[in-house]
Amino acid sequence: MKLFWKASNVGLFVCGLLFTGAIFTGCRSSSYDPIFSDTPIPPVMTGSPGTGFTAAEVARFHVGDAVIVALSGLPTQIDPHQETIKEDGTITMPDIGHVQAVGKTAGELQNEIYNLFVPKWYRHLTVTVTAGERVYYVTGEVKVPGQKVYIGQMTVTKAITSAGDFTDFANHKKVWLIRANGQRIKVNCNEALQDATRDPQVYPNDQIRVPRRIF
Repeated sequence: MKLFWKASNVGLFVCGLLFTGAIFTGCRSSSYDPIFSDTPIPPVMTGSPGTGFTAAEVARFHVGDAVIVALSGLPTQIDPHQETIKEDGTITMPDIGHVQAVGKTAGELQNEIYNLFVPKWYRHLTVTVTAGERVYYVTGEVKVPGQKVYIGQMTVTKAITSAGDFTDFANHKKVWLIRANGQRIKVNCNEALQDATRDPQVYPNDQIRVPRRIF
């Protein structure tokens, strides 16, 4: 009888521990659910060129970037070729056709174009490649919405400032940063102003949307 009573008590004690652990485990896991988290999520890199990228990759060309190619040192002057990089990652140059531009720096693209022209088309040639104007977008409840020139080292709160700051009806706590690859990051700008780690970087072709608050 005593043995049965001891076994019963031990069983109840173990069950109690398991029940308590399940409660705390459930609470802990929900706080890390990214669906409900206001903490900015780092950009996801993919294998597709021109989608998500880090600060180190900003200098490389992406889909939608404008590229200017100047050819000099020729007997006849040729006007610079300016083109927006197409969805397949290429630009189309006279004579040599499609040239892959996405993922390359200006210097790398210069070298490739030079090698395609010399010596097949020209014996002597100077190629200069420059990037056109890069932009990002701020829409919604800001005073001056629209396209903005990307000048580097831009964050969400700085981008909003560049757009004239919030309107009186803006929701400061639920601003959306939408990457060029479609990734969405929710930003609480009140917290971002206090903690720089909560203020994500903005890159070319990103969009910041500021919704209207309900009340």
